[in-house]
Amino acid sequence: MVLTILQQLTLKHSAVRAILGLPDKDAPTARAPSVEPTSMQPTIPVQNLSPKELLALSVKHLSREEKDQAVLLLKLALERDPEYVKAMVVMGQTLMQKGLMEDAIEYLERAISKLSLAGHPTEVENVDLLILSSQWAGVVYMKQGKKAEGLAHLETIASLKEPEDPKSKAHYFDGLLLLASALFDFGRKAEALKFLKLVVAYNPKYNYLLEELKNEEDDFASNLASSRRRGY
Repeated sequence: MVLTILQQLTLKHSAVRAILGLPDKDAPTARAPSVEPTSMQPTIPVQNLSPKELLALSVKHLSREEKDQAVLLLKLALERDPEYVKAMVVMGQTLMQKGLMEDAIEYLERAISKLSLAGHPTEVENVDLLILSSQWAGVVYMKQGKKAEGLAHLETIASLKEPEDPKSKAHYFDGLLLLASALFDFGRKAEALKFLKLVVAYNPKYNYLLEELKNEEDDFASNLASSRRRGY
């Protein structure tokens, strides 16, 4: 059941798309100015782009579902700046989408390690990246059948202070809902209930899940999964 929920953490999720710099698929679209090269605007060779520019270009490819091209650009960005954490996170998520779980977890673990090097991060972007990379690491490990490792990454999210930034806060409570689901799968109902109460306090639409966890354990898992499908 937890996999069904974790699989919803894809580029289709507006919060995830926002942190990666992708357009929200549900937002009204406007015609963007052309960026095609002209005789007055020569193409800049990829080799001359900075790591940040390479990341931005990879994100454009991801917005068009061109994952292979994005991976090549992200590899080049990380060759030039092996410490570029955001590129690691985007690479890990992209490889996860491609089904390359072993490669994905390598990049996600590297990002998590660097983000946590001096304790929990405090900068808004780094908090976002740690929450998202921990969620995605949980995805990968659960897919690999390594449930304990997946749970550990979800518990990392719970160890963080609740963010004040609205987008970070939304990511945080997404993570707590995933954690509640995983804990329920482990048979740790009391802990699942504790985190689900926090989620409901933030977003009351999940109150019915709280009632079902209390009264109808058999139905809780399937309804929690379907609720996440509706939310993405």
